[in-house]
Amino acid sequence: MSTVTIPTLETKRLILRGPEPDDYPDFKATFTSYRARFMGGPLNAYESWMLYAAEIGHWAIRGFGMWMIHDRHSDHTYGMAGGWKPAKWPEAELAWVIWPDAAGRGIALEATHAARRYLYHVLGWDTAVSYLDPKNLDSIRLAERLGAVRDREAATIDGSDTAYRHPAPARLDGTQLAHGIEMEIGHYQDPLFKPKGWAID
Repeated sequence: MSTVTIPTLETKRLILRGPEPDDYPDFKATFTSYRARFMGGPLNAYESWMLYAAEIGHWAIRGFGMWMIHDRHSDHTYGMAGGWKPAKWPEAELAWVIWPDAAGRGIALEATHAARRYLYHVLGWDTAVSYLDPKNLDSIRLAERLGAVRDREAATIDGSDTAYRHPAPARLDGTQLAHGIEMEIGHYQDPLFKPKGWAID
């Protein structure tokens, strides 16, 4: 039986590692809650367990997958981000989910930016989409902050979602957009930065 070595990604605040059994309780708590309403949920306990097993198995089948987002100091988990392409998905997706108590701190932006950089520059992806529920305004805002735009020509999963197309590596690297993303992440990394208003990721 072949195994895949899941890489570890690091940012100033976060460590992204492959999903492990000990991470499941936080995953279950989110996917069995109202938070999962834009991701096919809330799920029951069995459905949640099956989805988490798929998260782990996806790495072995596809060679990429979703990383679990950890705080680099406390090791607390904040959510997941990475590549996702189940059977019948039209394209490989850049996806994310953030636990409810971690929203509004720029964690999704920091994690997805690191994950996309790996998918582009290590795995050689030349494009990525994010399939979003049109009512999921927080995720749409995050996709737009990452430079993604709605792609009306892209196939969707089941017609009820919307595809957001991320800029290709050549249209992202070294650009004002990339610098803006890094600057915003830097603000969230500053312990004195206290954002006010609605949670934005």
